[in-house]
Amino acid sequence: MNQPHPNRPPPASPGRAARRDRGRPWLGARLGQQHKRDFLDSLMRLYAKPLGSLLTAAVIGITLALPAGLWVALKNVDAVSLGWQGSLQASLFLRDTVTPEAGRALTRRISQRDGVTRTRYISRDEALAEFRELSGFGDALDIVADNPLPATIVVQPDTALGPMKIDAMLRSLAALPEVDRAQMDQAWLNRLYAMLDVLRRAVFIIALLLGLAVLFIVGNTIRLDIENRREEIRILRLLGATDGFIRRPFLYAGFWYGLAGGVLAWLLLVVALLALGGPVRHLAGLYDSGFVLSGLGFTGSMALLGCGIVLGWLGSALTVSRRLSAIQPR
Repeated sequence: MNQPHPNRPPPASPGRAARRDRGRPWLGARLGQQHKRDFLDSLMRLYAKPLGSLLTAAVIGITLALPAGLWVALKNVDAVSLGWQGSLQASLFLRDTVTPEAGRALTRRISQRDGVTRTRYISRDEALAEFRELSGFGDALDIVADNPLPATIVVQPDTALGPMKIDAMLRSLAALPEVDRAQMDQAWLNRLYAMLDVLRRAVFIIALLLGLAVLFIVGNTIRLDIENRREEIRILRLLGATDGFIRRPFLYAGFWYGLAGGVLAWLLLVVALLALGGPVRHLAGLYDSGFVLSGLGFTGSMALLGCGIVLGWLGSALTVSRRLSAIQPR
């Protein structure tokens, strides 16, 4: 007959296991109630000192609005530059031995290349008529016996390729046997790309520095709050409260500070865009452009609020972890 092992614990009775299983949902519900209570209590504490809370949220909002505003400005500059990039064209001047039929066939082959958005063939006669109309030297041209202008293929490259690929494509087109010479003013496009790249890097660096500033602002505010509640924290430790229980209200306070700062930053950007929208439309109208300022949009707005919440929570967490360890019961 098998004897029970002396060190083996007796099996749990079905009633005890059932009571333990029934207690797990109750424990989860109680923990959820504690989070809800601390979540709302932290909001009420901020509401109890409206001036200080509003000033802290305002500083966070202004700090977040600066990089967000720069990002919106860069976004609008990109939109304007798309119109400038669309005017980029390469002119392929064909040899005099190329017939109009061969020139049109070459134009069709070039249009089928990757990176080419549009092509246009201009015959020698069309080039002469266009020059006569635009230059005003029609009488002088009548004296010339032969047409001095070559046939031309105008190629519009896809500016999404970037300067290096566009330059490589231009060199390959210039190497065609039918092409005598190729010309494209790409210097201004290179300068535009370089300027936009500098602006993007500058916006990233400024956003990083101001993000650190938000961490310091929230951290300093939470530090003062911890100092004001030092005795309360000592009493909670004497009663056996865990670090998570003590830390939770301060983390939620950082959440509220970040959310309030993000909302204020969004409002500041909306007001700024409304103030600038009319003058920008008037300026665009003077250049026969329908350009309109674009804002953050839904995705950008959610990203701004999310950044505020994350920075507020992180700034609070870093401060609370460091400060609570120094507060022990006497």
